[in-house]
Amino acid sequence: MPNSTTEDKNVKTLTLYSEDDTQRLAAQLAALPLTGSVWLAGDLGAGKTTLTRYWLQALGHTGAVKSPTYTLVEPYSIEQNSIEKKDGSIKPVYHADLYRLQDPEELSFIGFDEYLDEPNALVIIEWASRADSYLPPPILFIDMTQANSSGKDKESRHVELRLSKAGQAQGLNLSSFKI
Repeated sequence: MPNSTTEDKNVKTLTLYSEDDTQRLAAQLAALPLTGSVWLAGDLGAGKTTLTRYWLQALGHTGAVKSPTYTLVEPYSIEQNSIEKKDGSIKPVYHADLYRLQDPEELSFIGFDEYLDEPNALVIIEWASRADSYLPPPILFIDMTQANSSGKDKESRHVELRLSKAGQAQGLNLSSFKI
């Protein structure tokens, strides 16, 4: 991959070697002023739900984080207590897993559009490709793949973060992401 300023700002590839690395990535994601949807892609077991759990915790969620595999969506109302936002406002975050989705139109029956239209909401969607014809474009794509299982890298994950045009238009920047 060419090492241009534009690519550094809009695309970042990282390797996660441990859960601590996953937590560090989640903390950096939580620091981004994201609203809209983020699409998580990767095979089963690639670490999408684990990343989301740490991400929610980094945003300030203190309770359990359930996998939405059977419910499709798990809602979270996270009180904003960061240094920048100590106003006690609530950040709505929705964690969706569309793996079991049979037809993208099912999303309209459960009111999924309301999550996407909610001001200030972050919608983290695993398996968004199952409904890409229904969903609006995301702000950020996160693709996770398991690395070759050889030697010490047996549990490593490659993560590509890619801002969409909408994310670029919001002025988001991935250049400072590192593990």
